[in-house]
Amino acid sequence: MSEQEIKVPDLGGADEVEVIEITVSEGDSVQEEDPILTVESDKASVELPAPGAGKITKITVKVGDKVKEGDVVGLYEASDDAGGSDAGDDAKEEKTEDKAEAKPEAKSEDSKPAPKKKSGGSRTELVKVPSLDGFDDVPVIEINVAEGDTIGVDDPLVTVESDKATMEIPSPYAGKVGKILVKEGDKLSEGNDLLEMTIEEEGGEADEASDSGEQAQAKRQDSKPQPTSDKQESAPQPQGSTYEPPAAGTKVHAGPAVRKLARELGADLARVKGTGPKNRIIKDDVHAYVKSQLQQAQQGGSVGTGSGIPGVKLPDFSQFGEIERESMSRMMFATANNMQRSWLNVPHVTQFDDADITEMENFRKSQKAAGEKRGMKMTPLPFLLKACAAALAELPQFNVALDMERKEVVRKKYIHIGIAVDTPNGLMVPVIRDVDQKGLWELAAESAELAQKARDKQLKPAEMQGACFTITSLGGIGGTAFTPIVNTPEVAILGVSKASMKPVWDGKEFQPRLLLPLSLSYDHRAVNGADAARFTNLLTQLLGDIRTLLL
Repeated sequence: MSEQEIKVPDLGGADEVEVIEITVSEGDSVQEEDPILTVESDKASVELPAPGAGKITKITVKVGDKVKEGDVVGLYEASDDAGGSDAGDDAKEEKTEDKAEAKPEAKSEDSKPAPKKKSGGSRTELVKVPSLDGFDDVPVIEINVAEGDTIGVDDPLVTVESDKATMEIPSPYAGKVGKILVKEGDKLSEGNDLLEMTIEEEGGEADEASDSGEQAQAKRQDSKPQPTSDKQESAPQPQGSTYEPPAAGTKVHAGPAVRKLARELGADLARVKGTGPKNRIIKDDVHAYVKSQLQQAQQGGSVGTGSGIPGVKLPDFSQFGEIERESMSRMMFATANNMQRSWLNVPHVTQFDDADITEMENFRKSQKAAGEKRGMKMTPLPFLLKACAAALAELPQFNVALDMERKEVVRKKYIHIGIAVDTPNGLMVPVIRDVDQKGLWELAAESAELAQKARDKQLKPAEMQGACFTITSLGGIGGTAFTPIVNTPEVAILGVSKASMKPVWDGKEFQPRLLLPLSLSYDHRAVNGADAARFTNLLTQLLGDIRTLLL
C-alpha cells in the first residue's frame, strides 16, 4: 500500500469554498467516489469524492475551513485492488449524471450523439394504467379489445368501475394489441401493467421518434397511461413506510446533486429506493419518495385512528347474542373517512331558519304544463340553487377555501354548487357549474340528469369536483332540522328539511304558510356567526319572493 494525497478537484469555476461537513474519519475504509467531505459555494453544495479505494489515514481540514482547487484535504492508503472495473464504471456513471444535473444549460443540439437512422419496423410498448383521479383498486368490468386488434389513439382498452363512476381507459398509442395482462374482475391502480402493444415505426431517426413519442405521451399524461422503461418502472410506485431501509452501515449510492436535493426537501436517502444504474438514486426517485410521503400525510389514518385520536376498541358482540359481519362497500368506507376528516378538521356551527315558500310553491306548480312540454319537472331544487348562488355572490366570504399551511384565503371567482344525491350505493355529490349564469329550466334539466347519472353510477370524476358550496336535502323523507357536515375544503353546506304548513302571525291574525326549514353548517374559521345569520336571512328573502332573483 502507498499513502496518497486527497486533493480538491475542479470546482467548476468557484474559487474558495467552505467545508460544511466531513463525512469520514481517520481509519475509515472508502471506495472510489465515496464522499469525503462536503463544501458549499455561493451557488451549490458539492461532495468531494475519494480518488480511489483505500483507508483514510489523515484529514487535514476541519469544518469551516476554506479550500480551493488543488488543496490537500487528507491522505489515504490506496488498496491493492483499487481501480476495479465496476468501481470505475460506477464512478463514470455518477460523474456523468452529476454534471448533467448540475449544468443542464451546457447541453446543446451539437453536443448530442448523432441519432441512429431507422428505415421502419416496429416496437413494443407496455401500456400502464393512467391516473384514475384519486381512485385505487378499481375493478375491471369489461375488456374492450382482444389480442391482435388494430386500434387508434384514445380507443377504449378496458372499462373500470369505482364506487362513484364507470370509466374507460383509453389507448395512448395507435397500433396492434399484443398480450393483455389483466382480466375482468382484476383490481387496478395507477401505474399497473395493462397490456402490450406493437407500434409500427414510420422510419427516420430512432432517437427522434422515441422523443416525439415521449413528448406526445407527456401531453396526455393527465388522462393517458405513461409507459416507462424497466429502469424507471418502479420510480412512481409508492415508497415511504412500505420501503424497508437498508441495513445499518449500508452506503447510499447517490451523486452530489441528488444529495443536495434530498437535503433541501428533507428526504432521508436511506429510505429512497434507487432506480438508476446499479440501484443508484436519481432525482426522480427523490421526487417520487417525497410525493408518496405527502400523499400519505394528506390522506391521514384510517377510520378511528385519524389525527392522533385513539380509536374505539370494540367488544366481542357475539357474547351478547347472534351477529353477522359483512365488508363495508368502498363507497361507505370512503364516505366514513371523508366525514371523519371534515368533522375533525372543521369547527362546525349550524344556523337554523325557516323560509316562507308559499308563493314560490304556487309559482312552481303553475309551471307544470310548461314542464310537460319540455319533458321535465320543475322541482324546488332549481330555486334553491339560484337563491344560494345569489347569496354566495352577495356574501363572498362563503365562497372561499382556507389554505392553513400557507396562511392564505383562496377566493373563488366562480359559483359551482354540489347537490347531494341519495343512491342505493350511498351518498354522491355531483356538481353543477356556473349556477349563477343559468336559468331555472336549465338548472332543472341539469340537476335531473346528474342525479340520474349518480343513481346509475355513470358519473365521471370531473362531474364530482370543483364545488364551492353544497346543498343536501331531506325534504322527501322528513324531519324538521339537522346538522350537515361541511364538505371540506368548502366552508359551508345548506341542509334542507321537509316543508310544512304552519300558522304565521301577519299582525292581525294567523295565516297558514308553507315553511321550509333551513340548516346552514359552516366552518367557523372562515365564517362568523353574524355572516351566517345574514346568509340564511338572505335565503329566506329570496325564496319568499322569487321575483327578487331577477334583480
